[in-house]
Amino acid sequence: MHERLGLAVIIFLTACTKNRQPILASEVAHRLLLDVWQESRSWMVGRYVIMPDHLHLFCAPAELQAGSLPQWVSFWKSRAAQRWHPPHQHSIWQRDFWDTQLRRGESYDSKWEYVVNNPVRAGLVGRSEDWPYQGEVNLLRW
Repeated sequence: MHERLGLAVIIFLTACTKNRQPILASEVAHRLLLDVWQESRSWMVGRYVIMPDHLHLFCAPAELQAGSLPQWVSFWKSRAAQRWHPPHQHSIWQRDFWDTQLRRGESYDSKWEYVVNNPVRAGLVGRSEDWPYQGEVNLLRW
């Protein structure tokens, strides 16, 4: 929900690894990210795709007083880095992230179609459904 207006909000977010290191496309990283996203009760992750050096996700505040998006992203990036194996001496994430609030006229489904095909466009798989590092944690609705 939007803090002041009480309206449903869905945000499209992209986060990259530091220096675009290709360290995310593994079952271990996938499980780790799912765990830290589920630990935070204030924001919900909807659909997501984890690429080797970045990830895309759709998220929404779980409650009216959810806390800021930057606080939430900092939380899960920090948790993931702390639990990373093998441990990294330096940060595994770029400091910033990119976010866009979807407009009501913009279809969550059509934006998802673009995102879910990233592994195909990158030449990692022939069909989007063959990419193992994607899914949906929560059903996000307007």
